[in-house]
Amino acid sequence: MRNSNVRALALALYIAGTTALVASVPRSLPAFLLFLASVFLLYHLALPAWFRAAGLAVVLGVLMPYVGIRNAFYLEVATQVGIFVALALGLNIVVGLAGLLDLGYVAFYAVGAYSWAIIGSPQALKIWPEATHLLPLGGWWFFVFLAVAVVLAAITGVLLGLPVLRVRGDYLAIVTLGFGEVVRVLANNLDKPINITNGPIGITPIGRPPLFFAPVVEGLGLPATPVVLYPLYFYFMVLVVVALVIVVTQRLKDSHIGRAWEAIREDEAAAVAMGVPLVRTKLLAFAAGASFAGAMGVIFAGKQLFINPESFTFMESIGVLAMVILGGMGSIPGAILGASVVTILNLQVLKQLSLTLNAWRQAGVEILGFNLAHLPTQLEPAKYERMAFGVILVLMMIFRREGILPSARRRLELEEARQLAREEALVGGGQ
Repeated sequence: MRNSNVRALALALYIAGTTALVASVPRSLPAFLLFLASVFLLYHLALPAWFRAAGLAVVLGVLMPYVGIRNAFYLEVATQVGIFVALALGLNIVVGLAGLLDLGYVAFYAVGAYSWAIIGSPQALKIWPEATHLLPLGGWWFFVFLAVAVVLAAITGVLLGLPVLRVRGDYLAIVTLGFGEVVRVLANNLDKPINITNGPIGITPIGRPPLFFAPVVEGLGLPATPVVLYPLYFYFMVLVVVALVIVVTQRLKDSHIGRAWEAIREDEAAAVAMGVPLVRTKLLAFAAGASFAGAMGVIFAGKQLFINPESFTFMESIGVLAMVILGGMGSIPGAILGASVVTILNLQVLKQLSLTLNAWRQAGVEILGFNLAHLPTQLEPAKYERMAFGVILVLMMIFRREGILPSARRRLELEEARQLAREEALVGGGQ
């Protein structure tokens, strides 16, 4: 008890110190990363439950918005991290728990985004030109479409699951990859004969939820302009949805449905022999995973004000899959950590390295006698984002196949596989 109190005190001082640091130097990347590390420390250290809960509430609910007001880009990064955390948790159900390799996951994200973008923008009048008194729908309908997108994406997940029930492994990956491309191509070409998606041009402006709390903010004497409020609004909206997704995912994982998913992941034939309904269980995995992506698609469309088919490419699916693998397949904390690391690496670290390198190049800085002014522009780190992900995945598969924060079951499975391989090698060597 005494040690945990000491750790809690030390962590509280660390959080206060890094918050002061990032507030004093709001453009410092190391200061921001040290501040974000406090969330990981709150999860990882052995602390009293009340302190962990209070710490997460203070860091994510108070300090992060404060830091975001000092530097709006940090709030954008935090919102993007939340969006990808929900996507990674959804894919983690399909890939990590049920063992169904899905390479077209971003299609469900697109379904949610386009469902609101079409109805909540002037694009709706191109489909129903006589409905000017009704369309586009007002901002309050945004919340209705959060639920509609969940149902719509879940139905799409079931429609995908039905034809691939008898397919597994590499064949399943190819089918889901094709499904993802079909959705993207449809979004790219459904501008004729009826203009539904506006094709490659995309849809804008997309409606946003109303700022119903603006009078309260004004009453407190704070600035209540949409430019200030909407980033905070979407940050808290994403935070609430992520919290709901974590609770739902944890409850599903601990239920008989979660155990059925893990059973078919380990041995489909044995699971069927034990009475697991294969069709229903697989379809439920597809539907549950897709529904999270659908909700986040609506938020993404409202936040960005613009979407087009290039927002939902195959590489987005690969990026989300990399998050799940990096964190640890089947692990909820792992999916959260993987999404955070990959998103921050993509949005913040690589871009900051490029900016720093450009500044050094323009200043003619020399390193080991080499003048950086002669460095080709093709060597900017931001241009090697996908290569960085590839290197990370290769290193993970070689040195830590179970991911950074694997689930206990997954760690045990891999350890048993290694032990079996060692025993077979010994037997083979003896012969």
